[in-house]
Amino acid sequence: MRVWKFGNDIDTDAIIPGRFLTIYDPAELAKHAFEGTRDAFAKEAREGDVVVAGTNFGCGSSREHAPLALLGAGVKVVVAKSFARIFYRNAVNTGLLPLVCPEADSIRDGETVTVDIAAGFIEANGKRLAVEPVPGFMKEIVDAGGLVAYAKDLDEVKTCSTE
Repeated sequence: MRVWKFGNDIDTDAIIPGRFLTIYDPAELAKHAFEGTRDAFAKEAREGDVVVAGTNFGCGSSREHAPLALLGAGVKVVVAKSFARIFYRNAVNTGLLPLVCPEADSIRDGETVTVDIAAGFIEANGKRLAVEPVPGFMKEIVDAGGLVAYAKDLDEVKTCSTE
């Protein structure tokens, strides 16, 4: 996984500017991800890349477009020292895995990292950096592709949709 490194307080407007909020297709949103902040991202991000940031990643408005733009760019994991609460939940609900890593600052832009969620670490610079455990139900939501896909398999939803 190639790293795209960002600093602290990256808000949702930096991830996907407000003028693109009429777009709902993740692939189309990805064409504008980090536009005006880091234009190379939209052109060069590839499947499996990872975004790494400092504190308070995803602050600002509560738009789901931000994690959708990252997913559309092929990013499946965002690593940060901390996340804005609403971005964290929107990420999980759309199928993007947010990982809290207290040592995220030590990860360098452009380097290759390996993520081992089960063992609870990221390998970067030849070092293992601990990540906070992801609650099981949240991991299940991400693995299903988001909350809507996850809910379709719940017995309660199946029962309601057949009545």
